Amino acid sequence: MTTPNYPPHPHYPAPAPAPAGQYAPYEQYGQMPGYPAPPPPPKKSKAPWIIGIVAALIAVCGLGALMSGGEKSNSPTTTAGAPAGDKQDKPDSRANDEQGTPDAKKDVIAGMNQPVRDGKFEFVVTDVTSGLTTVGENEFLRQKAQGKFTVVTVSVKNIGDKPQGFSPSGQKLVDQQGREHESDTSAQIALGDSGVPVWDSINPGNKVAVKLVFDIPARAVPTELELHDSLFSNGVKVSLK
Repeated sequence: MTTPNYPPHPHYPAPAPAPAGQYAPYEQYGQMPGYPAPPPPPKKSKAPWIIGIVAALIAVCGLGALMSGGEKSNSPTTTAGAPAGDKQDKPDSRANDEQGTPDAKKDVIAGMNQPVRDGKFEFVVTDVTSGLTTVGENEFLRQKAQGKFTVVTVSVKNIGDKPQGFSPSGQKLVDQQGREHESDTSAQIALGDSGVPVWDSINPGNKVAVKLVFDIPARAVPTELELHDSLFSNGVKVSLK
């Protein structure tokens, strides 16, 4: 290939001859009439340099933090006023045993002939009779136990300022295996010696003797009575041992 032969221009010097087989550089011709000016050379971006510098600083800072953290982890932990390696004083377990832990206090329940309260009622368990096969003197109302009847006599007093309804069906008996037993309404009616056999409202200040009848397995042993002000109250336990 040969160099193009452009006509000379009166205002532009003639370009230098190019080596054989190559074109002369475009810049040597200048801006020819009727041709647009050549675009300026692209500028090199400085972003790669800036990113590289920032990455290097981050790496150096991270390495320093890692080294300083490792040194701190090896140093012994001490408390104010105590030399390193000394054990901190622990609370005396004997003091906790004497005072009693919260869990131990929860396990302590009242016994028979001790007043307990739940809601608007104060209860006192006065008697427990177990091992009955039948209850009721009336032959038409007499009830026979599936297992054996346990009769618990409870004093119920309204300590509130308004009438409060009491239901024997809301009370529970717990045996030695932790099983809960509901009262037997039919047996309580047949017994006929209870102040509240099914349900009744007790006025403020009044006290009623109630007999709760439970039909439990023949070999079951009653251990606790759970008494409730209502079906939705928390209840209170009394030991029957």
